Amino acid sequence: MAVPRNKASVQGSPVQETREIAINTGEPRASRIPGLILILGGMLLIGILAAFGVINQYIQTVLMSIGINIIFASSLNIVNGSMGEFSCGHAGFMAVGAYVSSVLSLILFTDNKFFGPPLVPPQTAVFLFPVVIIIGGIIAACTGLLVAIPSFKTRDDYLAIITIAANYIIMTLINNLEILGASRGLMGMKATVFAMTDLIPLPWMLLWIMVFVILSVGAIKRLMGSVLGKGIAAIRYDEISAEIMSVDTNRIKLLAFMFSSGLAGVAGGLFAHLLGFINPSSFNIMKSTEGMVMVYLGGMGSLSGSVLSAVFFTFLLELMRPLQILKWVFIPLLLILLMQFRPEGILGHRELSDVFPQLQVFTGAPRKKPPAAPRGRKRT
Repeated sequence: MAVPRNKASVQGSPVQETREIAINTGEPRASRIPGLILILGGMLLIGILAAFGVINQYIQTVLMSIGINIIFASSLNIVNGSMGEFSCGHAGFMAVGAYVSSVLSLILFTDNKFFGPPLVPPQTAVFLFPVVIIIGGIIAACTGLLVAIPSFKTRDDYLAIITIAANYIIMTLINNLEILGASRGLMGMKATVFAMTDLIPLPWMLLWIMVFVILSVGAIKRLMGSVLGKGIAAIRYDEISAEIMSVDTNRIKLLAFMFSSGLAGVAGGLFAHLLGFINPSSFNIMKSTEGMVMVYLGGMGSLSGSVLSAVFFTFLLELMRPLQILKWVFIPLLLILLMQFRPEGILGHRELSDVFPQLQVFTGAPRKKPPAAPRGRKRT
């Protein structure tokens, strides 16, 4: 006897949920509008306050450091949190992006003894600066490819050893390249920032860092919400089961490592132009440890946690600045305490909108509708 098909028989099933998501695709897009307006309004307000001197240079520097740390921590969270791998040398990719973007900036916009006169008028840095930063991120992503390939057959401690070795290889290579200043370091990137400010007197570095923070966080959010992002999460839970379910784990690892390394390179380029001086010791194993502290403090796999922990950690570093060298004892100690007493971090695998559902209106998360009552019955 054939079972009659009706709508009540599929209520609450995965098929029905998928159908409802497909029908209601416009709702998340509409709910993103208030959040987008709030973000753009906040950027405009900060830019105006900084331009008129209400926000002094020190506060601007702290805000810019927070933005760079958000990009750095969020990029590392893709590998260590969302994919469940264990990368310990992420600062190496940050160094690649910093040096590539710095060299491009010196060649294009400045007059110096190593690279000669600028190739283009320095004022064009207002438009070409983001291109320089993105190129640095692309080269860093290609460097991440060299780590992704041997990671196909390794996990956990073995991958940690590979990434630490990659960090030291990059540092040693830079230390022996005289054109990059070797161990003395590279400087002169501030001239690019001054060229932008001379053309239009605005806090350009603060504005560009805020733009890249929004783009980076938005890109990670879209990635983890896509089919590729679900494959990354599947590797974290069980790589063998993911392969059985036809997930191309090698391809996903490759893309995740490259994307993560590219964002770290973007953070490195912004970091170099913020300070105006970099050397290989700026990207040693301690810098990688800072990234791991921020990831595990916020919660593995939580994008909101990485943002919150980057804000908290940057303020913590500023408070510990009088301690000088002692802060490098406290930071690894903080990582040990996290692993012992709060391994899930502040949010764990949850997002801020999961803890505070009211924030879903700003994050664009779809609202779940109650299931429709079966035909022939009244709603209770």
